[in-house]
Amino acid sequence: MYEHRSKPLVSRRVFLGRLVRSAALASLIVLGSLAAGVLGYRELEHLSWIDALLNASMILGAMGPVDPVRTTAGKLFASAYALYSGLAFVVVTGIVFAPVAHRLLHTFHVERDAGPKA
Repeated sequence: MYEHRSKPLVSRRVFLGRLVRSAALASLIVLGSLAAGVLGYRELEHLSWIDALLNASMILGAMGPVDPVRTTAGKLFASAYALYSGLAFVVVTGIVFAPVAHRLLHTFHVERDAGPKA
């Protein structure tokens, strides 16, 4: 996906393109996760659309639910959604920061390889 360490550092334009693509992918994952949460709360807990959105947003944002969960199906969903949200946070963070981490590490390799040979 990215250039090998033996290749030169890519241009700033290519790097910014990578950042934009990573942010777009991360946004799609967050929006899809939010949609799944809203639908789950809407169907299993019979919340209004806005309350379902609020609950899904709060769990996805690691804040916790706002409305109490009353049904068994809703409790199972909320539990699974909370666990999924924690993993989704880690994945989205990795996707967003991967280009930055790669460029930083690649810069160190370029500087090391360009230095005087012993």
